[in-house]
Amino acid sequence: MRSCFRHALCHFLGLLLVSCTLALAQVEENQNDAFIPHEDEGPRQRPKVNHAEPLFIDLIRDLGARKGEREWNLGFGHNDVLDYDEYTALIEYEWAVIDRLGLEIELPFTYKANNGRPTGEAPVRDLRRQRGIESLKLAAQWSFAVFPKAQTTLALGYIHEFLIPSFRDLGSHNLHQGNLYNPFFIGAKHWGRGFHSLVYTGPRFHHDWGGSWHRNGDYRFDTEGIHSPAAYGAWHTSWEINTNLHYMLPGTRNFVGVEINQLVTAHELHTVLRPQMRIVLSETLILGLVASIPLDRQHEGLGAFTRLIYEPPHKHHRPRKH
Repeated sequence: MRSCFRHALCHFLGLLLVSCTLALAQVEENQNDAFIPHEDEGPRQRPKVNHAEPLFIDLIRDLGARKGEREWNLGFGHNDVLDYDEYTALIEYEWAVIDRLGLEIELPFTYKANNGRPTGEAPVRDLRRQRGIESLKLAAQWSFAVFPKAQTTLALGYIHEFLIPSFRDLGSHNLHQGNLYNPFFIGAKHWGRGFHSLVYTGPRFHHDWGGSWHRNGDYRFDTEGIHSPAAYGAWHTSWEINTNLHYMLPGTRNFVGVEINQLVTAHELHTVLRPQMRIVLSETLILGLVASIPLDRQHEGLGAFTRLIYEPPHKHHRPRKH
């Protein structure tokens, strides 16, 4: 009964999110949808506020994105998870299908290796069953309110993850092993003098179907605050609160700042500080560097992450300062 209720709750929240998004977008379009003309970008264009985008938990597309904008991302990371090392990678493509609506598809990868430092706090794990594609992520993000005078943007979004077994188990287990439902809200403000703040928050509903990681004692979701093997058909609910503060160097798109990523579960609050910097290498190529510093060292140690961003020119592209 509880499983059915939670499943219905997820669908209800999804429908509520879509309904609120469409309603708020319609109100804004009817009341104050100003357009800004540019000589080289067509007759009129919707306003867009420039915000500093976090590098670790990044946005689906720029806030206030304009139709035709797109971006490729390659990410590489390393985490010390005490009794083993975790190497991660991702490839993602995001694009704006219409003004202010961005879509994304992502494939995250994980490789785990023994580091010779067993802590004795966790049972022996078959790390061979934790190597490969983590999931297929599909996401959408709608900037429903853009206020140029207040230098503020508000957005709603949704991420759906189709959980996939490790490479070792692909031939012997179902390809689809569970789902992760993640609606979220974003509020961002440019304070002037180069300072930017952003809040990214929402619930995460993880439904494990008891796939290969259940049978093999997989700890795949350690980073989500689940520090025990998943129970068959179990639901795990958590809430993420990501706050960001960045300083963008005047006249450039380079910045330095920090993400504070928090995950609240039924039993604990997991907080990781991620100081970071963005370096614009060329008009279309950006490098992001991130360090991970968990406040609680009980489950993981220090980590690092690198993101390489390629932004192809589009028909409304205007040269931007570095």
